[in-house]
Amino acid sequence: MRQAKILYKDEEAGVLTQNDDGSFVFRYHAAWLADSKKPGISLNLPKIEQEYSSKFLFPFFYNMLPEGSNKQIVCKYNRIDENDYFGLLLTTAKYDSIGAVRVIKIEKL
Repeated sequence: MRQAKILYKDEEAGVLTQNDDGSFVFRYHAAWLADSKKPGISLNLPKIEQEYSSKFLFPFFYNMLPEGSNKQIVCKYNRIDENDYFGLLLTTAKYDSIGAVRVIKIEKL
């Protein structure tokens, strides 16, 4: 299992998890849900208490990934399998992302 904090304008909005079977779960933090001024991170992931589940990386996060030769360079330089979308997301959306959302790996102790 791998996890990442999802930051919206540098505030932690929720957690994205890749389970051992390759499926994904996204859940908003209770504090984010409780604040009516905080928006959903995307139109496809509106604020709800129930977690989102998918067999594949959610389209919102998938669309944050590099493509083509940029993807090949990032994968080669960072030794990431080109089909490891979560690993690629953790590497590329940490600092350099378009929009207000960033993805930060949660390190296990």
